[in-house]
Amino acid sequence: MIDPFGREISYLRLSVTDRCDFRCQYCMAESMTFLPKSDVLSLEELSRLCGAFIKRGVRKLRVTGGEPLLRRNIMVLFRSLARHLEAGTLDEVTLTTNGSQLARHARELFDCGVRRINVSVDTLDPERFRAVTRRGNLDQVLEGLAAARAVGLAIKVNTVALKGINEREIDDLVAWCGDQGFDLCLIETMPLGDIQGDRTDQYLPLSLVRRRLGEHWTLIDSTYRTGGPARYAEVVETGRRVGFITPMTHNFCESCNRVRVTCTGTLFMCLGQNDAADLRTPLRAGASDIPLLAAIDDAIARKPKGHDFVIDRRPARPIVARHMSATGG
Repeated sequence: MIDPFGREISYLRLSVTDRCDFRCQYCMAESMTFLPKSDVLSLEELSRLCGAFIKRGVRKLRVTGGEPLLRRNIMVLFRSLARHLEAGTLDEVTLTTNGSQLARHARELFDCGVRRINVSVDTLDPERFRAVTRRGNLDQVLEGLAAARAVGLAIKVNTVALKGINEREIDDLVAWCGDQGFDLCLIETMPLGDIQGDRTDQYLPLSLVRRRLGEHWTLIDSTYRTGGPARYAEVVETGRRVGFITPMTHNFCESCNRVRVTCTGTLFMCLGQNDAADLRTPLRAGASDIPLLAAIDDAIARKPKGHDFVIDRRPARPIVARHMSATGG
């Protein structure tokens, strides 16, 4: 799949649920209304949808949510995707999770061919963790991380940099990830969804974070890539990497190779734009994949050049109304 700007689209981020057991301050409102189950694609439909994208050249697939491991019988989907890994038609299946359900699923994820996962950890302080997530248990997440490491999963910790909340902990997170054998990826908060608060109070530019890290760590720019938007540096003192995802301070759209599909079968060609394509209707129209493939082709043909994220006190509304949990992390 080649978009209008000559970029090859080879990476699909698939949301399997909009539900989550956390309510992270930067991601969701504390009181959320989730989708009715009738709107959500079945696991069999999600598997067929993935097959269509693989036919169109997708080589990497990331399962996201909400919290994907909350989805009942989710391992049915991972077992289905394992067939594509075994056949060589798919290079990699990865997972983004909050870690709350990881302890009980880590072994089977590995057995299904998953080799890398991203786990969200915004703070190592238990009280602050509960405040940021509004209901999360840090010990439960740490147990999941230990289980994942024990079975051989490579782990990248995702941390959203939050002004006045965890900005003084980032040095500690770098050190902790080095001790644990994890990579760390820092992310700027993005203007997605009404979170019942002012994001200008949360926004912390990673250009500032990197300067601060440089006072304590030796950072050497790296050519390492995982297929996503992060740009990495080697941390000489720990032997691990720290990544920077900077949708606000540096627009990374020129190299975008990915699209997102929600759990309802809505294809978003850009995280920061509202244009979307309905894949659920052609998916449910019959056994033939021809209408589904045509809908995918039509959508890719109008993938935009980039997003228009701005965090400003004018206006107060988010750039995109939908929450990150509804789009896929």
